Amino acid sequence: MMQVRVLGAVDEVDAGAWDELFTPAGKLPNPFIRHAFLHALEATGCVSAETGWTPCHLWVTEAGQPVAAMPLYLKTHSSGEFVFDWGWASSYERHGLNYYPKLLTAAPFTPSAGPRLGFATGADREACVRALLAAVQELAEQQACSSWHLLFPDELSWSALEPACQSAELLRREDIQFHWRNRGPDDQAFADFDDFLATLKSSRRKNLRKERRRVAEQDVSLVRTAGSEIDDEAWDGFYRCYRATFESHSGHAGYMNRAFFERLRVVMPEQLLLVSAHYEGQLVGSSLCLQDDDTLYGRYWGALAAIDCLHFEACFYQGIEYCIEQGLQRFDPGAQGEHKLLRGFEPVTTRSLHWIADERFRRAIGDYLERERPAARQYGEDAARFLPFREGAKPGS
Repeated sequence: MMQVRVLGAVDEVDAGAWDELFTPAGKLPNPFIRHAFLHALEATGCVSAETGWTPCHLWVTEAGQPVAAMPLYLKTHSSGEFVFDWGWASSYERHGLNYYPKLLTAAPFTPSAGPRLGFATGADREACVRALLAAVQELAEQQACSSWHLLFPDELSWSALEPACQSAELLRREDIQFHWRNRGPDDQAFADFDDFLATLKSSRRKNLRKERRRVAEQDVSLVRTAGSEIDDEAWDGFYRCYRATFESHSGHAGYMNRAFFERLRVVMPEQLLLVSAHYEGQLVGSSLCLQDDDTLYGRYWGALAAIDCLHFEACFYQGIEYCIEQGLQRFDPGAQGEHKLLRGFEPVTTRSLHWIADERFRRAIGDYLERERPAARQYGEDAARFLPFREGAKPGS
């Protein structure tokens, strides 16, 4: 029989055993579900009961051997999730009910699709999903949780959960992000940045070149540094940029603290890429990306000076160039941002699943999502009409 254990911290299980459930043999783990990443968040206090993220990961064994796992958090707010349910929480409050605490399966502070369920090779996935869902509902009852939410599942996690949607009364939500793909009209990877530019309409090609030239005309230079080569000065500069921008735009120092980034640099340097921008020898901006074997993820950005077009260069064009050089298939720059569309980032559908304990709210939210999904799909179709590619040069055409 399968046994489900609730983990108060991800380091209650071996890092290798955790990663093996989520990662095909011989491949780099998805960085945001990797044991080292989740442990770094917990060990540095970014994720804790005090910050409203209490770890309660699920670990499934059979005959003493791990067969499945799922990250899970008890949440007392909805910050850092990027699938917005503030309206649902407000509705609960208006009816005199508590929306929090709730349960959440996600990579904290990370709006990127990735594995949310991990399975051992040869495991009975249907049985594992049943065990996980039963454990979620039992924990929700014990903790008086209003709901459970699973955000940004990849295709493998989605396909494992989809058969359970009806029986488990899971509600499905869809949204749109914008990702860049390293493939031209012949489905071949681009040879260089100019090869990518050649697929764009003349006006958009000129605009991208103008934006890149504008950065150079301001005497700003950029350098990309792999994680193992990032020195103390560059790392300190990145954090200053990150914190300054968060404080300027959000009034707080950011979800991640200095200790988290320092730990990340030590435990998973092979998955880090730092882009640093300098003017007259002084750091003016920095972005930190993570990667696996297929995808570059743009995640953290900050600037110490207002420089025209620097964000586009540091957060988009440097990443595109890096993907082409390294043969990565995809560049996921994060949530939102229609401005990405005109720079060659295509609309893609993201998903989430939601279990609502209260039958009345489940029905009401389900009705809302039934209306929302067609609108999200229509938005994606409308957005695709504004892609900047020449006739016959759209990637994959």
